[in-house]
Order: sequence, then C-alpha cells, then structure tokens
Amino acid sequence: MELTKREKRKLRLEKLRQQSHEAQKEYEHEIEQQKQMQEHHAKSPKSRYYTILAAIVAVAIAIAGYSVYSAGKPGPYDDFAKCLSGKGAVMYGAMGWCKYTQAQKGMFGKSFKYVNYHEYQDLPGIKKTPTWVINGAWHENVQSFDRLSALTGCKL
Repeated sequence: MELTKREKRKLRLEKLRQQSHEAQKEYEHEIEQQKQMQEHHAKSPKSRYYTILAAIVAVAIAIAGYSVYSAGKPGPYDDFAKCLSGKGAVMYGAMGWCKYTQAQKGMFGKSFKYVNYHEYQDLPGIKKTPTWVINGAWHENVQSFDRLSALTGCKL
C-alpha cells in the first residue's frame, strides 16, 4: 500500500513538528542548566567564605584548647624551683633588658613562677645579672641546675 503525496507530506510535517518540539525542550533544558550554573557560581563565593571562616574558627578553638590544656599542666621543674625558694635562694636580675637573666628564666620555663625573683635594684651592690643569693653568698651569672642543686641540696 502506497501513501499518497498528501499523506507523505502530513507525515513529514508531523515528524518536523516532533523534532521542533524536542529541540525546544532541549533548548529549555539547556537554559535551565545555565540558570542553575549561574546560581551555583553566585553562591560559590559565599560558601567559600563560610568554609574559610569555619576553618579559621576551628583553628582558633584548637589553639585556645591547647593553651588551656598546657596552662593547667605543671612545669617540668616546679618542684626544683619550689625547693630553691624554700631553701631561701633568691635570684636578682634585669628581666627587661638582660639577655642572661632572660636565659636563666628560660631554663626554668613555666616553673619560673616558683623562683623567688627580684629586680637587681632591690639589692644594692649587684654588679652582674643574674645574681643568685644563696645562704648569704652571691653567685653571679647564669647558674646551671646542677650548680644550684649542689648549692642548695635541692634535687632535680
């Protein structure tokens, strides 16, 4: 059975309409995707900002937590420093400008808070800093822990 010219034309037109309709749907789909991409790119800097902000906050919390944790831990020389002060040992120095006084303090670390420390002006006659006064004797310059232990009988 052979189709007439009219039927063939009708089929071609129907096929063209269908192709046109499919092309229109595809075009609308592409436009929708472009809109979504634009919205995503518009939101992207904000989400990057929030991600960076969250990372900074997390680091700050971690640092604060570590600070609280380490502040609560005793220093390694707490007992030694307490013993020195208990035996009457006094350190005189110039914390503000003397690198040797600062070095002696650095040897004790957190435990320095237990050392009986005074500024050199508090004791007339001090010529060098730091100066340790132990049992009435003056010991100038930075003293090793072994020397301080031997002078006071305090154990490290």
